[in-house]
Amino acid sequence: MNKQMIKRINELAKKKKEQGLTPEELQEQRELYAVYLHNIREQVKMQLETRVNPGQFTGCDGCGDHHHHHGKCQH
Repeated sequence: MNKQMIKRINELAKKKKEQGLTPEELQEQRELYAVYLHNIREQVKMQLETRVNPGQFTGCDGCGDHHHHHGKCQH
């Protein structure tokens, strides 16, 4: 998704609100929204995948969280 695509989405949204869109513009808007939503979903998915499950840490016995207390949970 680039700035031009976002700009076009905003233009179409404004025009739809003010005067309505042609069938071609409605189709373009649907396609742009689909690309936009796909990109957002991929970003969220990547963020979730890069987060480490706290249960994977072996350094903390008590809470499963990742902190630097040399294996002894201080919670």
